[in-house]
Amino acid sequence: MADEQNKRASEEVKDEQKRASDEVKEGQIESVFAEEKDTENQQAPPEGEGNGAEKAEKPETENAAEELNKAKEEIEKLRNELDQAENRYLRLRADFDNYRRRVNLDREAAEKYRAQDLIVNLLPALDNFERALSMAEKNEHTAQLLDGMEMVYRSILEALKKEGAEPIEALGKEFDPHYHQAIMQGQEEGTASNVVIEEFQKGYILKDRVIRPSMVKVNE
Repeated sequence: MADEQNKRASEEVKDEQKRASDEVKEGQIESVFAEEKDTENQQAPPEGEGNGAEKAEKPETENAAEELNKAKEEIEKLRNELDQAENRYLRLRADFDNYRRRVNLDREAAEKYRAQDLIVNLLPALDNFERALSMAEKNEHTAQLLDGMEMVYRSILEALKKEGAEPIEALGKEFDPHYHQAIMQGQEEGTASNVVIEEFQKGYILKDRVIRPSMVKVNE
């Protein structure tokens, strides 16, 4: 009898321990679920908060796109202005180079033909010397005078030669419109056609420039 009572008491103690253990386990499980729920609540944004962030980011993206387009337009505008400025610079440089070349050519020509005006003014005097010498009769009374005139004439020609001025050869030469001015035509047997057969006025050349063409008569 006593053994049965002890057995029942032992079973009741075991049942009580099992219930206590089950209650502890249930409490632990509920505690874990509660912690997980709190964690989810902390991580999840409040309702409507996510949409607000997206709405805030959208205007910022649009503004950034607008700023980028404006920057591209400004870059393109500056590039066009730079191209125009470069073209203007190249044109101005070309104009300046041409101007400098013209100035140099004018300076060289002025130096090269600096005596042209003086020589042209002397040519009528030379013509008079030539006519006087060709028409004068040399005798004992005029010999010294003519010799002096010839000396002056040769001195003038020598001075002109030093400056680069020389008479143009015409008589017996083929007519050249660059050097000769035909004022008459004639016929001379034994002479080829288009050849100068008479010179009325001597022409002169200064270096490579004709300052006065020869006035001539050309054979037909």
